[in-house]
Amino acid sequence: MLMPKRTKFRKMMKGNRNGFAWRGSNVSFGDFGLQALEPAWLKARQIEAARIAITRRMRRVGKVWIRVFPDKPITLKPAETRMGKGKGNPEYWVAVVKPGRIIFEINGVTADVAKTALNLGASKLPFKTRIVAREGE
Repeated sequence: MLMPKRTKFRKMMKGNRNGFAWRGSNVSFGDFGLQALEPAWLKARQIEAARIAITRRMRRVGKVWIRVFPDKPITLKPAETRMGKGKGNPEYWVAVVKPGRIIFEINGVTADVAKTALNLGASKLPFKTRIVAREGE
């Protein structure tokens, strides 16, 4: 499971998810990428599930890059707890994904294998995506 080794602060504010991703919106490493079309919080478990689905479909041929990292802690208060008494404890980690962000990139497989693998990975994610190719292909 992806998570930071250490952070400066244990808890973080919610922030906002409006706007488009200008950084990380181009296919830089591989030949094909999976691009987000909606804003979302992407949990570390969802990233791992999509990665496993993609690598299994590729039959461990080629290379996969994960272009997002879950570095935002999400806190939850225990069940049946009254209001107040401060913020809850960190429960899981998320990556903030804005529209246009490339989530995964793959290389070393044919176009049809890449398309099916990225479609399998996209089915594990909680937002709409599209498959993009590197510029000039």
